[in-house]
Amino acid sequence: MNRYEQLANILGGRIEQGLYPVGQRLPSVRMLSSEHGVSVSTVQQAYRVLEDRLLVEARPKSGYFVSASKPQAALPAVCRTPQRPVDISQWEPVLALINSRINPAVIVFGGGTPDISSASLKPLTRALARMAQRQDLSTLGYDSIDGSKILRDQIARLMIDSGSHMSAENLVITTGCHEALSIAIRSVCQVGDIVAVDSPSFHGAMQTLKGFGMKALEIPTDPVTGISLEALEMALEQWPIKAIQLTPNCNNPLGYNMPDDRKRALLRLAQAYDIAIIEDDVYGDLAYQYPRPRTITSFDDDGRVLLCSSFSKTLAPGLRIGWIAPGRYRDRAIHMKYIGTGATATLPQLAIADFIRQGDYLIHLRRMRYQYQQNLCLITDWVREYFPAGVRVSRPQGGFMLWVELDEKMDTQRLNRLLEPENIHIAMGSIFSASGKYRNCLRLNYAQLDSQIHKPAIKRMGELIHQLMANS
Repeated sequence: MNRYEQLANILGGRIEQGLYPVGQRLPSVRMLSSEHGVSVSTVQQAYRVLEDRLLVEARPKSGYFVSASKPQAALPAVCRTPQRPVDISQWEPVLALINSRINPAVIVFGGGTPDISSASLKPLTRALARMAQRQDLSTLGYDSIDGSKILRDQIARLMIDSGSHMSAENLVITTGCHEALSIAIRSVCQVGDIVAVDSPSFHGAMQTLKGFGMKALEIPTDPVTGISLEALEMALEQWPIKAIQLTPNCNNPLGYNMPDDRKRALLRLAQAYDIAIIEDDVYGDLAYQYPRPRTITSFDDDGRVLLCSSFSKTLAPGLRIGWIAPGRYRDRAIHMKYIGTGATATLPQLAIADFIRQGDYLIHLRRMRYQYQQNLCLITDWVREYFPAGVRVSRPQGGFMLWVELDEKMDTQRLNRLLEPENIHIAMGSIFSASGKYRNCLRLNYAQLDSQIHKPAIKRMGELIHQLMANS
C-alpha cells in the first residue's frame, strides 16, 4: 500500500468514526504533511482518493471539507453505575488476563501491550546494548531515590507538549505507571477511604485500591466527553471522597480525549471540595490529534493533581520505567517510593534518556500513532462485519484499545470460556468495573494486527457471539 493510500485510510477512518463530522473543515495539506512526516504531494494524493470515495470535497481557496460519511456504529451507552461506594471485585479474571499474555500460542486481544516489533525501537535496543557493554559499573548501582536526573530532564522537556512546564525536581521515576498510581493512591488515601473513578475504568488502578483496602465509587462516563461532572458533584456532596482517579486522555478503555473546558471544570470541583486528582496519562503521547491534548496537571496551580505516566505504552512494558509528578504531595510520594521498590533500575533509565535526547522518541511516536490509526480502521471494519447488527463501538482518539458493547443479553465471560480452547483471549468488560458491570462488553487491543491471523480470530469471535445470542 502506498503512503498516500495509508493516509487516505486513516483520514477516511476518522471521518467514518465521526471524529470529523459532515461539513467540518479538514486539516490543511501542510499540517498533515508535518503531522505524518510525508510530502505535500502525498497529502494531496490522499485527499484525491477521499474525493473519489465521496467522503471529501475541495472548496476553492478554503481547503477540504467532509462531504459525506458511511453510517456509523452507535457509541457505547453511558452506563448507570452504583450509587454508593463498593468493595472491588474481579481479581481472578484480571489475573487470568495477565497470565494469558505470556503464552505465545494465544492471540491476545485483551492485553495492554503496544507493538514492540517496530524498527523505530532499534536505536533504543542499541543504546541498551551499548550501555550494558561499557565497563562503567554505575549502571549496575543505585541511582537517586527519585530517579536519574538525566531522564527526569528529558521527561520535563517532553511534558511541555502537554502544556506542563515543570522542572526535573518535580518528577519521581517509578517502576512503571502501575507503581506511579500506587504511590499516588497511598500518598493521599488510607485504608477505608473512598476514591471516585471513571466508569468503565482501568482495572489495574481499581485492583490497587482493592489491595489497599479502599472503596471505589463509579461515576458515569460519556464515551466522547468523559466523566460526568454533574454525577461527580452529586457524589462529592454525598460521600467523603478523598480523591478522583481517571484517565482523561486516550482513555482506557473508551479512548476519548476529555475536552479542555471539562478538565478545567473538574479541577475546579476538586478545589471546591479540597480533594486530590490522580491523573493517568500513560496513553497521552499516543493521541492521534496534533498537538497532543493537554493534561489536567497543566491547568493545576495549587499542586493537587498527581500525574502518573510511563514508557510502557509508548515504548515497551518490559523496560518498567514510569514517573509521577506528585505536586504538593512530593514528600509523601518519595516515602512511598522508598518503602515500595526503592530506586528504579538505572540502565533502562539512561538508555531511554539517550533515546529521547537523540530525537528517536518523537520519530517512534509518529510512526506508532500512524500505525495505530490504520489498525483502528481495520479492526472497526472487522467488528462491524462479523459481530451482530447493533453492536456499539468506541471511537478512540488515541492509543490502541477498542471498547465494544454487545446486546444486554450477552455475557462475555461465557464468550471468553468458549474462546480459550481456540487460543483467543479478550478482556471482559466486567474487569473494568468495581462491581462487575459491563458483562456485555469487551476491550480489544489493535496495536499489532496481521490480517492473516487477527481477522479470522475476529470472525470466529463473531460466530461464537451469534451462537451465544441464539441460545440465550
